[in-house]
Amino acid sequence: MGKKVKNLLGFVAWVTGVIVSLAVGFAMTGGSLTIPWLDAVGAGVVTVVAGWIVVLTTILSAVLALMKQ
Repeated sequence: MGKKVKNLLGFVAWVTGVIVSLAVGFAMTGGSLTIPWLDAVGAGVVTVVAGWIVVLTTILSAVLALMKQ
């Protein structure tokens, strides 16, 4: 495979990962994606906090990766 194709596929995989991470994080913060045994313990607070951690770290890593380029 050529270097350009390899770079393009790597970029597409990276963007896909960022989109999926944000989708999961926002679903957790919105309450539509839960972890059953964690919701029983903390009444959903743990899932919401984990969702915000996913969202914030994903945005931070994306910004840092774009600044590196």
